[in-house]
Amino acid sequence: MMANSAPGLRGSTITLDTILKQNDVSTRKTKIVCTLGPACWGVEQLEALIDAGLSVARFNFSHGDHEAHKACLDRLRTASANKGKPVAVLLDTKGPEIRSGFFADGAKKIHLKKGETLTLTTDYEFKGDETKLACSYKSLPKSVKPGQSILVADGSLVLNVAECDEEKGEVKCIIENNASIGERKNMNLPGVVVDLPTLTEKDINDIVNWGIPNKIDFIAPSFVRKASDVAKIREILGPDNAHIQIICKIENVEGLENYDAILAATDGIMVARGDLGMEIPPEKVFLAQKMMIREANIAGKPVVTATQMLESMITNPRPTRAECSDVANAVLDGTDCVMLSGETAGGDYPEAAVSIMARTCVEAESCVNFAGLYQAVRNSTMERLESVSVSESVASSAVKTSIDVKAKAIIVCSETGNTARQISKFRPSMPILVLTTSECTARQCYGVLKGCSSKVFASLADTDKVVTETIEELKTSGKVATGDSIIVVHGSHNAAGSTNVMRVAVA
Repeated sequence: MMANSAPGLRGSTITLDTILKQNDVSTRKTKIVCTLGPACWGVEQLEALIDAGLSVARFNFSHGDHEAHKACLDRLRTASANKGKPVAVLLDTKGPEIRSGFFADGAKKIHLKKGETLTLTTDYEFKGDETKLACSYKSLPKSVKPGQSILVADGSLVLNVAECDEEKGEVKCIIENNASIGERKNMNLPGVVVDLPTLTEKDINDIVNWGIPNKIDFIAPSFVRKASDVAKIREILGPDNAHIQIICKIENVEGLENYDAILAATDGIMVARGDLGMEIPPEKVFLAQKMMIREANIAGKPVVTATQMLESMITNPRPTRAECSDVANAVLDGTDCVMLSGETAGGDYPEAAVSIMARTCVEAESCVNFAGLYQAVRNSTMERLESVSVSESVASSAVKTSIDVKAKAIIVCSETGNTARQISKFRPSMPILVLTTSECTARQCYGVLKGCSSKVFASLADTDKVVTETIEELKTSGKVATGDSIIVVHGSHNAAGSTNVMRVAVA
C-alpha cells in the first residue's frame, strides 16, 4: 500500500462539492489592484469598486497630468472614507520608452508590406513613410545586431534587423508581416540591454512633486533592470519618505537576469506580463510568472500579477473562461494581488470586472490546503536561509499554532507592517487583523498583504486593551464566537522591530 505521505496530484482536493458550493466572497485573501481612469473615477463609482474588492488604486502616470490625478485622488479618498476602508495609493511611473516617429505629409497611418525593407533612423525630427521611420532610441544602431527582432505597436509589426550603421544612425530591417501602424507606437527590443535610465526626468518629477506631497503608499517603477535602480528611487525618496514602498515591475530579460538582487532590494514585485511578453516568447511568460512568484513568496515580499487578466471585459460584461483560469492560476501560484488595467480605467464594466475577479480568487483559495502550504513555505525558507529573524520565527510559530488550535483569527500589533508581512508570508487560512498607529501602514497592509485587514489606534502601548477591544468587535460582528481561539502577536515593549511575543487568547 502506498504511504499516506505520498504527494497527490494537483487538484486532488477538488471534489464535486467544491465546484457546486457557494463560497463567501468576504473571506477572500488575495488583494485586487485597480487602475483608475474615466470609467471609474467618480466617487459613487469608486465606492462601488471598493465594495466589490478594490484595495489598491493604481495611478498610471503614462497618462494624465498632475492636476487630473490629484482630482481623482481627492475623490478616491472621499470614497475610501465613506466606506471606512483604508485603500492604498500606487504611483505607476511611465518609465523609459522607445517609440516610433511621426509621418510625413500629415499621414495618420502607414501600410507596411511583408518582405520589404524599412529603415529606422535615430533622427527623431525625421518625418517617416513606408520606407523610412524615426525611432526615439539614439543608441539603436549599437544596441541591436543583424538577426535580432524589433517589435512595434505591441508586436503587431515585427521587424528583422538586417544591417546597422552607427555613423548614419540607421538600422535597416526586413518587414516580417503586413501591418498598418499609426504614429508614435511603442517599440520593444527583445533580449537587448537598453541604454536608458529606469527613472526619467518625468518620473522623478512625478514622484517628488506629486507622489510625496500627496502621501502615496507605493511606487511601481517601470522597467526595473537592476538593484541599483531601487537604490536610486530610495535616494530620491530620502529618509523622510522611506515608508513609501517600492513594487518593482519586471518587464524584460535584464530584469529577470537580475531578479534575485532586485528582490532583495525591493519591497514587492509586479509581474508585468505585457511588456515581458514582448521581451520573451509569450509561451515562456507563465514560467517567468511562476518563478518570480515563488521567489517572492520565499522572501516574504508581496507580489502583484498584472496585465490582461480580464481584458475582454473592457467591452464585454463577462470574462472568457481562459481569463478566469488565468486569475485562478495566479492565485494558486501564490500571488498576493491581481491587477486590473483597462478593465477598470476605461472599460464598460469596471464594477463587474472587480466582482468576478474577487469571486474567482475566492474559488481558487477554496481548494488550497493551507496546512500544507504553510509547511511548504517554511521548508523552502529554511532550505534557502541558515536562520531567520526573531520576528519571522515568531510569525511562523503563530501560523503553526493557529493551525494546531484551529484559531479563528490572528491579531498582530505592527507599527511598520513588517510583522504583518511575515505572518502573511506563511499563508494562514484565517484572517489576519493588523493593529497599528500608522495610517500608511494600515493602507499598505490592507492594500497588498494577503489575508490582512487593518485598524488604526491612537496608541498600542496598552496591548491588552486594544487586543481585548478588537476581540469584542470580532464577537459582535459574528466573525468569532465565545470560546474560539485567537492568536495574538506583539512586542514585549511598544517599539518598531520588537516583536517577540506570541500567545493564544480565548474569545
